[in-house]
Amino acid sequence: MEYLKNLIRDVPDFPKAGILFKDITPLLQDAKGLRDSIECITRHFENKKIDIVVGAEARGFILAPTVAFSIGAGFVPIRKPGKLPYEKASMTYILEYGTDTLEIHKDGIKKGQQVLMVDDLLATGGTMSACCKLVESLGGNIVGCAFLIELGFLNGRDVLNKYDLFSLIKY
Repeated sequence: MEYLKNLIRDVPDFPKAGILFKDITPLLQDAKGLRDSIECITRHFENKKIDIVVGAEARGFILAPTVAFSIGAGFVPIRKPGKLPYEKASMTYILEYGTDTLEIHKDGIKKGQQVLMVDDLLATGGTMSACCKLVESLGGNIVGCAFLIELGFLNGRDVLNKYDLFSLIKY
């Protein structure tokens, strides 16, 4: 999978000075890279009887519906406040520089559904942890968490260690 890693573009000082942003746009533009990425994630979870794939705003929206289609599951978005039109459940969580809030439709997850969580990047694990808690508060059973990229040096895996974690590309 080294060729997939080579499709990730480093963008220095984005979104702020000192950050090396991992840009997945070149991978998404590459038909084989995109297909192989989705197929690898799908293979890891294909026998888990997944009902719903949840994607976190915003880049999780790119990957999660494609994984859902490939697995034969539905898709549910988790969004930032004010973006969902129906009754919502919300979760506020702590970031290294403040707090953030995520929302999901209350009827997005039914009690007992098998749920796969998908996002583009695992860094500190804070956002995905909040997403998992939100899904579990609605009665969903988290089957696993899938990421295109994992920044291992930030130890996000430690925050999510009770789940089956799959990261395609590791730094």
